Order: sequence, then C-alpha cells, then structure tokens
Amino acid sequence: MRTRILGSAANGTALEVSAQGLGCMGMSEFYGAHDDAESIATIHRAIDLGVTLFDTADMYGPFANERLVGTALAGHRDQVVLATKFGIVREKHRAAEPGISGAPAYVRAACEDSLQRLGVDHLDLYYQHRVDPKVPIEETVGAMAELVQAGKVRHLGLSEAGSDTIRRAHAVHPITALQSEYSLWSRDIEDSSLPTIRELGIGLVAYSPLGRGFLTGAISEPSALADDDFRRANPRFQGEALEANLALLRAIEQLAAAKGITTSQLALAWVLARGDDVVAIPGTKRRAYLELNVVADAVELSAEDLAALEGAMPKGAVSGDRYPDMSLIGK
Repeated sequence: MRTRILGSAANGTALEVSAQGLGCMGMSEFYGAHDDAESIATIHRAIDLGVTLFDTADMYGPFANERLVGTALAGHRDQVVLATKFGIVREKHRAAEPGISGAPAYVRAACEDSLQRLGVDHLDLYYQHRVDPKVPIEETVGAMAELVQAGKVRHLGLSEAGSDTIRRAHAVHPITALQSEYSLWSRDIEDSSLPTIRELGIGLVAYSPLGRGFLTGAISEPSALADDDFRRANPRFQGEALEANLALLRAIEQLAAAKGITTSQLALAWVLARGDDVVAIPGTKRRAYLELNVVADAVELSAEDLAALEGAMPKGAVSGDRYPDMSLIGK
C-alpha cells in the first residue's frame, strides 16, 4: 500500500498515512447486522495489507465502535494511525445534551472518554465531527489545541466543515485534515472547501468513497437493505432518485468491465487520482470486501479514463441529497 501525506511540513501538520484507510463505522451500526469477530479479523487483515489509517468516532454505536477498534488494535499501536471524532452527541453524556456540541468542556471530556475506550494514551488525529453553530469555532479548536499541548492528541481535523470555518479554525491551530464525503457521486466540496484546504496545506480524507455502497453496484432497490440500514431513509436511495442514479451507474459498470476491474475498484481509483493530498477511507466489515478495495491502490487511470468517468457520471448529475437533513453540514 502506498502512503500519502495529510497536512503540510511547512505548518508542522504532516501526517503520513496509507493511501487507503479503513472506515470502521459499519462494524458497529448503520449498515445492518454486524459480527465483532469478523470485524476484528478485517482490521487485522487491513494491517497485514499495509493499511495504517483507522477511522472511528464516539457516536458510532454509540461508543461501541471505539471499544471494538481499541480491542482490535491492541498490540498494534505502533503500526497504525488512529483517528476518532467528537461532536455528535446521541445521548446525554458528560456535560452535553444530545445534539451537536463543540463546547470546550465537552471537547476535553470526550477526548478523555475516547482515550479510555480505545485503550491508548494519545490520538493521532482528532476531528470535530460536525461544527456546532452555537459555539464559535475558535473556542472549540482552542480546546482541541490544548489537547495537543497536553500530548493527548497529535493532529487536529474537521469533518464536513465549510471554507469560512476551516479558515477560522486553521488560524487558531493548524488543521491537518478535513474529512468530507467525496466520491464520483458526491463532489460538492470541489467548489468550496477543497480549494480552501489546498490553499492552506490541509489534506482531504474522503469518507464514503464508494457512495455508501452504491458505487459497488450491489444495491438496486431499498429492499436489498436491512430493515435497520440507515440508507433506507437516504434520499439518493429512494424512488425516482434511485432509478436515475442507477442509470448513471450502468455506464460506470461498463467502464470498469472494459478495464477488467470491479466497479468499486474503479470508483476508489478515481478518488485516489484526485490528488496526492487525498486519502480514501472506504468502510467495510468483511475481509473479502477489504481485499477487493485495496487493489484499487494499484489501478492507474489515464486521462482518457478520467474523461470517460466524467462523461458517465458528470458532476452534479446525481439525484437526491446526501442526507435526509443537510442542515448538519457546516458552512
């Protein structure tokens, strides 16, 4: 597995990670049934294959995913870059009510709890999961910076933050990475936050690079999803929007077949081709899918390939919002 640098040596934020990380959210929730033993085996196999970046958050479970990841990474701490997130509060916890919290006291408490659940003494990358509109970003990042000074966190990140917020945050303490949804069917950031982070020397961690599984070609109707799968409520997987998106996908499938690779490998290769400052974190809870995904690291796309993909799924062509409630996305 090749490596890439998030952040910049110029501002002291450079963090070397594998070009593909592993998103661990689905191992505990949101995507139907889960199997802890297989999830742990998947994490171990990822390490064997050269994956170094492992991504979790306190709200996944809630809390269960950090415990699972901590268990899986015990004995491998020096081989991995461990990233987690705070800010989405799903139940009353410490000093925060359910909702979004960037209050400094909550930042500190959440970090202590994540360290305990993960069984580590520091976090390599700590993100604010969603921007709290009630708390100035300067106050939130100020508290995060204190965690760096205390040695509990090495690098800071933001998730789904807009350009203005990124600039204000970066002025308080250098930000290493922005985590945002980015794939062939989610390209909103290209007009806003992506140019900003490149100007500031901040890396991009692309979550859902396979379009929440849509770009694998395995989902043709909502009935294929488990009853508790959150994609059943996702606008892009509903009715006419789904039909329109499936029509776009057919062309992607043809391009993948012509190259002798899977649709998911082509979609991941596209994300990785967007720049050396981009890292993808496809999520999976099964070794078989992990092993298919990592092959994309070796897929080279020509200018002709990229142009064909642009023609097959043009920017802005996908139907439906990314979330049922887009108000959670920062400005």
